[in-house]
Amino acid sequence: MKNNTRESGWEGVTVNSTELRERIGAAMKGAATLVIKNAHVVNVFTREVTLADVAVYEDTIIGVGEYSCDNEYDAKGVYLCPGFIDAHVHIESSMVTPNSFARVVLPHGTTAIIADPHEIANVCGTEGIWAMYKMSNMMPLWVYFMMPSCVPATPFDNTGARILADDMRQLKQKSRMLGLGEVMDYVSTTRCEESMLEKLVLFEDMRIDGHAPLLSGNALNAYCVAGPSTDHECSCFDEVLEKLRAGMSILIRVGSAANGVREMLTEIADRGLPTDNMMFCTDDKHLENTLREGHINCIARLAVECGIAPVDAVRMASYNAARAYGLKRQGAIAPGYRATMVLFDNLRDFNVVDVFAMGRRYEDTACDIGHILPADVLNTINCAPVSARDLSLRRDVLGANARADGLFPVIRTIPGQLVTELKYERLRFEDGEFAADERFNKLAVIERHHATGNVGVGVVEGLQLKDGAICASVAHDSHNIVVVGDNDEDMLLAVESLVECGGGFAVVHRGIVLARLPLPIAGLMTDAPVEEVLRKQRALVDAAKLLGAPDESDPLVLLSFLALPVIPNVRLTDEGLIDVGKTEYIYKNKAKGE
Repeated sequence: MKNNTRESGWEGVTVNSTELRERIGAAMKGAATLVIKNAHVVNVFTREVTLADVAVYEDTIIGVGEYSCDNEYDAKGVYLCPGFIDAHVHIESSMVTPNSFARVVLPHGTTAIIADPHEIANVCGTEGIWAMYKMSNMMPLWVYFMMPSCVPATPFDNTGARILADDMRQLKQKSRMLGLGEVMDYVSTTRCEESMLEKLVLFEDMRIDGHAPLLSGNALNAYCVAGPSTDHECSCFDEVLEKLRAGMSILIRVGSAANGVREMLTEIADRGLPTDNMMFCTDDKHLENTLREGHINCIARLAVECGIAPVDAVRMASYNAARAYGLKRQGAIAPGYRATMVLFDNLRDFNVVDVFAMGRRYEDTACDIGHILPADVLNTINCAPVSARDLSLRRDVLGANARADGLFPVIRTIPGQLVTELKYERLRFEDGEFAADERFNKLAVIERHHATGNVGVGVVEGLQLKDGAICASVAHDSHNIVVVGDNDEDMLLAVESLVECGGGFAVVHRGIVLARLPLPIAGLMTDAPVEEVLRKQRALVDAAKLLGAPDESDPLVLLSFLALPVIPNVRLTDEGLIDVGKTEYIYKNKAKGE
């Protein structure tokens, strides 16, 4: 790639007439700067796999056939595919900065991502979006963006910022901004609330991502009429089929918590459902899981295991996403496309042999790009002091919502899923105060942006913690502090530990902080070395399992979603317990001082 293009970053990845003349001439002469020899090339247009050479000029493919040049790479017959694309991801959920994220996913063959920075936007507003945009420039990983649509996600909790349509206009013009991010507040959308309609109208000429778990019938029809055209929240085949019939593109997601897609993929394969409008995404996946399992290649592997044809799996991992999001010159190996490709040893396991990014063989040092962190994304923990009294959950609060048989409302988690159930259970009280145990843990959400003192308290079943607590400042999407445990002392210590380090994750056991990962950037990310972050993540998960957390899901990811009131069926915010389907409080906790 020419130096002037690299120096100006992606904002300058354009072609003038001189450069275009050079590329056309190189293609006419077969004059390559790199030739990948003897590769089984996957053609996403014809679904063929052919043994051929791929000729590259600078950062552009100029031909597939028989070529030679001074700079040759012998693929030795392995499979050359377009670089894989993550169609929906939040970089912030990796807990590292964009260059560190790139360093982790590129070796797994992911060469482009479509990022929605709504995590940092909920903490820092448009300043957070600008920070992510700048930090992702000039990297070998292509980072595109969708504009966060729901900041805050709903009216039911307090967030660090509020973004309206007028705030989006300038950012909308940026070259890597593809459209409007996941429209999670489907209630405001289908009820035609003006602030949401203004955003939908602003982006009506661009792509609009959906987020519509279990939405069906007329409500789904109305949602599609509003503009969203994708969904990554399908939990069963019937939901996939209804949304495909409605014209939506389906993103098959395998993250660290939402990973129950095997049955869905198997039925897609068994029914012979066309996959042209399906693609892959990770949404929220921890670095530890990516390191161990892979990234988009992991989902391609699972798809083939479930009966999806290998070349269709490659298309779902590359071309389908590029086509759906209008990524020009991405997602295929053909003349005029970007020379962003990955070599796999086979089309079953998708083990990476080598990666080519922007016409060059990828090397880890290509991600060593320094960025200055803006002050707006630091020192964002601003919560009022928390006491045992704030964690109180009395019988009279729950009692107003108890059933006649004396059962009380509980959030029940579902293994391998992000959706929850509202259950009514017999709970234990001591002196009128809920007494947590390893079956029924206490859950609290503490407002941390404006020091309001709001603390929502509830009961959760399924985390199974004993003699300890887990705490996080990563709590989608408002990212207040969320803490769960079986005793107030450990819960309070976990909160204090996070406030002290500027946010992150902590696990406490019997008065001892077993593990902690500080995330000083918006309480969501760190610029610490990837190896250090991975080591601390492993320590956190190991500590959580020591407390009894189940193996089926990543307990850190699961905890971070228990405060998100746009995923059914019941969630806890800093104001109280929410019935998501009814969009109403089951109960509200008292504000501080009441």
